[in-house]
Amino acid sequence: MESRNRYQGIFPAFYACYDESGDISQPRSQALARHLLAQGVQGLYVNGSSGECIYLSVDERKRVLEAVMEAVGDKLTVIAHVAANNTRDSVELARHAQALGVDAIAAIPPIYFRLPEEAIARYWNDISEAAPETDFVIYNIPQLAGVALTPSLFGEMLKNPRVKAVKNSSMPVQDIEIFRSLGKGRITVFNGPDEQFVAGRVMGAEGGIGGTYGAMPRLFLKADHFIQSGSFEGARAIQVEINRVISLLLTGKGNLYAMLKEVLRQKGIICGSVRAPLTPLQEGDREIAKHAARIIAQAEQG
Repeated sequence: MESRNRYQGIFPAFYACYDESGDISQPRSQALARHLLAQGVQGLYVNGSSGECIYLSVDERKRVLEAVMEAVGDKLTVIAHVAANNTRDSVELARHAQALGVDAIAAIPPIYFRLPEEAIARYWNDISEAAPETDFVIYNIPQLAGVALTPSLFGEMLKNPRVKAVKNSSMPVQDIEIFRSLGKGRITVFNGPDEQFVAGRVMGAEGGIGGTYGAMPRLFLKADHFIQSGSFEGARAIQVEINRVISLLLTGKGNLYAMLKEVLRQKGIICGSVRAPLTPLQEGDREIAKHAARIIAQAEQG
């Protein structure tokens, strides 16, 4: 498939699936992947923020990706997030991802130490060089990484022909237009913030990658269908329901990913809890998740 077409549509950010002991569960990972495939999504983004990647070992991240690729690798576009907080681990993950046949690898900048742009570019290019037959996706999430993808850094990365897309999770939707313009038609831009999916698509994002997609993929698919058909009022109405669900889940005491996994549990998809120091479900959280699941079901049918 042509590269740009491969990176369009709805890409749930895949959740880490644990067993009752808190270890990675490959059977549960495969069940989640097959569930999302059945919902009609176009791809999966594996081992990113929603996959609790900074709390997983290199070996655990490999096991998650292996499970996903075995379950749906020949049926969906798979982007493997391979960033770790050092180049050596990131390179190892990139080589492993390419060996499994993923469509693309992705990476945030290194976090904690404030690095100059040339060091960030070197980090990303070193990772890309470790998987020379695989596309590369830049992950821009300045509110968590502590560094933003600037036009100058983006310009440097455009010298790498393997760079095919940007996952833009900065809040200003204007950034989507900026990266599309600088990419001159060569680069796909994914919308990151779920709360502004419709706005991002209107501004030129060709798809979306998001952490709440996994719990309500049909709502994002529905919003995307409205956008493609030019029904922006319909898309806006779905975005309102999506934001209503997100706002409700954020009232829980448990971490948002624990809440999202509870919504899935109520649908029969078991992902386990979250890894410490993330907060698991607390008293009252299951009722909040049940309410959210009802809103999702009603919006799917509306």
